[in-house]
Amino acid sequence: MTQIIEGEYTAKDIQVLEGMEAVRVRPGMYIGSTDQRGLHHLIYEILDNAVDEAMAGYCTRVDISLSEDGWISVVDDGRGIPIDKHAKTGKSALETVMTTLHAGGKFGGGAYKVTGGLHGVGASVVNALSEELIAEVRRGGWQYSQDYSRGKATNNLTKGEKTAGHGTTITFKPDSQIFPVIEYDFDLLIAHFKEIAYLNKGLEIAFISPWHFETRKGDIERTYYFDGGIANLVRNVNRNRRTVQANPFYFEKVVDDTAVEVAIQYNDTFTETVFSFANCINTAEGGTHMTGFRTALTRVINDFARKQGYIKDDQPNLTGEDVREGLAAVISVKLTDPQFEGQTKTKLGNAEIRGIVDSVVSEGLNRYLEENPADSKRVVEKCLTSQKAREAAKRARDLVIRKNALDGTSLPGKLADCAERDPAKSELYIVEGESAGGSAKMGRDRHFQAILPLKGKILNVERVLHQPDKILGHEEIRAMVAALGAGEGEEFDASKIRYHKIIIMTDADVDGSHIRTLILTFFYRRMLPLIEQGYLYIAQPPLYRIQTGRKVDYTYSEEEKDKYLANLNGSRNPQIQRYKGLGEMNPDQLWETTMNPETRQMLMVTIDNAVEVDDVFTTLMGELVAPRKSFIQAHARSVQNLDV
Repeated sequence: MTQIIEGEYTAKDIQVLEGMEAVRVRPGMYIGSTDQRGLHHLIYEILDNAVDEAMAGYCTRVDISLSEDGWISVVDDGRGIPIDKHAKTGKSALETVMTTLHAGGKFGGGAYKVTGGLHGVGASVVNALSEELIAEVRRGGWQYSQDYSRGKATNNLTKGEKTAGHGTTITFKPDSQIFPVIEYDFDLLIAHFKEIAYLNKGLEIAFISPWHFETRKGDIERTYYFDGGIANLVRNVNRNRRTVQANPFYFEKVVDDTAVEVAIQYNDTFTETVFSFANCINTAEGGTHMTGFRTALTRVINDFARKQGYIKDDQPNLTGEDVREGLAAVISVKLTDPQFEGQTKTKLGNAEIRGIVDSVVSEGLNRYLEENPADSKRVVEKCLTSQKAREAAKRARDLVIRKNALDGTSLPGKLADCAERDPAKSELYIVEGESAGGSAKMGRDRHFQAILPLKGKILNVERVLHQPDKILGHEEIRAMVAALGAGEGEEFDASKIRYHKIIIMTDADVDGSHIRTLILTFFYRRMLPLIEQGYLYIAQPPLYRIQTGRKVDYTYSEEEKDKYLANLNGSRNPQIQRYKGLGEMNPDQLWETTMNPETRQMLMVTIDNAVEVDDVFTTLMGELVAPRKSFIQAHARSVQNLDV
């Protein structure tokens, strides 16, 4: 969707708010961290500026490259950053944008009504955190350029040759003084670029990364362009599912400078997959636009169902849960002044957006249901089936709860609980196998560490999401739910959780990986807020024990072991033991290597791209065989640890 904004884009549109002296001192305040996420954020900030031009109707293509020696280049065909003199700073508008924090066309000027980016720190912070940066502008028939280093200009704005083109090129090299490890994740980058292309229909984003040439065996190029925008995204979400409608419902409208887009397509699963965005930011915690969408969806489908006689006068309305089962939808809003709140600043708070989205969705969905009677009938029948399944599931759930005393007052017998009662100070280790569970119970710190051993592989909940009684009927899942004390599924309440660190500890073999995947599937589908709030971790037990004389060390990867052995410098032959399972470690070793907060290594489970994560769980853990077979065939050559 594009919005053509009237008016010129000149130096007077660049509003200066404050200096940027603190950026290099505290980079985490501006880009979140100085790890890989921070590096990716630099690229995203420059891309956001190009997307602003696209949303204003002036940019159609962005080319991003990551060179073999670490230089990043982002090229757009927008209007080009202004180069005329800025009244307040006395510098060119380009230098003002590149060297002054919170200076740009986003802050109060007339250049943009709608902008992307969460922080709006943009080019100046990227400049401050780059060893070198080159800004090139094609504007008014001429080329201009200026060089920078660590946030400061190293020469004056230079006027170059004539050109018929227009746009901006930002080329930079992240500063190794700021980023201790410079490495990029190709898959995470392309997932973000693809998402941006979905959210800005008609914008083409091309990416090439010679940096990854060896690791990806030459597979280093991607180009994304979606003329259907978020309707294409919904199709992609449902591509491995059986759909209720042949084509997604799509509607867009601009109300009071706020652009609203919605796409909906039902499938035959019982999982709700709804993604919401505000100014191209994935609002994982929802917000007023999501509330408006859900309210309109429930009301419109109920009104239509009653009008057509699908719901009789003496029958209850469909609930919100009924109309959202099997729903794949995307709601995207683009507004002038987004207000973000919530734990991770990914919840839209603008009160007026709720009513705007409600009215737009109501108008579009009413028209769609009236004009597509066959699809409408299938949608309503799907919702009515969900209503019957919900009522049956509730009866089954109540029966299981009564039968197993799952009321939060009784804990499973196999749980070795901790003495600490403050959830923020308590940890729960979910351990594979009774043997390892026994070692963990003996090796733990009983004050704050609880142990729950699991026997065998738990149920794959992805295939029985429509049968909650089967999920709660599984003994090991029931033990986890009881131990955590916060319910599960629709009834899960993160505020009641008994531990703020839940640590999955499995063997470093194929079976251990499978068990870990099954546990992750359960938490993702039935206790998602637990992951979103940062409570879920994966233990990292060592792979090797290396003893030289009386000295014992542990290494956690093949690379770490090889580096360790290379540094022994020909000393006596070391004794090397490879751990195949947790049970091979005695309690002291398990504590020292995997459970001691002072020395252990753990991975926090996070969701970097909600669309991709949902798709992977559906593909790999779902009922349909064909998508899983295709995935395995496509990624067969990428396997690193094969156990046959």
